[in-house]
Amino acid sequence: MREISTSVTFEIKPGETVPMRIARGTRLSVQGAAVWATRSNDIEDYWLAPGDKLKLRERERLWLSVEGDRPAYVVFTILPRCDERAMHWVSTGIERLAQRLRSGWRTV
Repeated sequence: MREISTSVTFEIKPGETVPMRIARGTRLSVQGAAVWATRSNDIEDYWLAPGDKLKLRERERLWLSVEGDRPAYVVFTILPRCDERAMHWVSTGIERLAQRLRSGWRTV
């Protein structure tokens, strides 16, 4: 079984500050209005315009806010873990090799 839905979208209203805790590696993308992001363990603040993306680290804390009169939509997309990518690569390689060895014949 594999996870199909890997993203979630939140609306942030103007003047609102939203605290977030990141559970695993995630990519944040912005739609609508610009978003101001403050990250834990980072002295920089980030001003993200619509269409911008920011890679977030596992176990990091994040504070998001919007200025202006329009809401912003932030999309969090879960990044595949290294071990998941490696397992997918290995299983795909094994399947290709098995198909070559079988020459199209299926074993029942």
